[in-house]
Amino acid sequence: MERFSANSLEKLINELGKLPGIGPKSAQRLAYHILKSGKEDIDNLARAMAEVKEKVRYCSKCYNITESDPCPVCSSNKRNKNVICIVEEPLDILSLEKTGSFNGVYHVLMGSISPLDGIGPEDLKIKELLRRIEPEKISEVIIATNPDVEGEATALFLSKILKPLGVKVYRLALGIPMGASLEYTDEVTLARALEGKREI
Repeated sequence: MERFSANSLEKLINELGKLPGIGPKSAQRLAYHILKSGKEDIDNLARAMAEVKEKVRYCSKCYNITESDPCPVCSSNKRNKNVICIVEEPLDILSLEKTGSFNGVYHVLMGSISPLDGIGPEDLKIKELLRRIEPEKISEVIIATNPDVEGEATALFLSKILKPLGVKVYRLALGIPMGASLEYTDEVTLARALEGKREI
């Protein structure tokens, strides 16, 4: 008896399975959804993915994702340029911006210190952060790394190198559960955490 084979479908399932948070079953469901979708929907999806790769880049100043360089936050005259919020990933900025509680600028580290994964301070955008402190007259830093072991280690490291530079260093207040990710934290919890930031 011949084994069922649909190479293009198998390839699609394999590629979808490489996406973060997508297991084999989810990859299969997505692949079958794509298969059942109309050609126009699939063309729009393919165009949107190609456009993202062509147009979206990292801001040369804060490393946020943007289509213009510098990004809209860095180039805005309405933001308080003396206050900088440090996050791990660009998606964390989207979460914080939804709260409407922060009017400063950002700096994306592109990860967190994780010795078990071979990620040290030199692998993050920390040198780039330090280069911004004096020229931009940064007086206050809010460390908004995730409340997990890696995020806490990163926050502690940053506070040790930033305090001698004469800037006030704060950490987001409690309200975000330990082990949670900023990306999945609701706006109200994030807003309260920003309001109750504490100096470290």
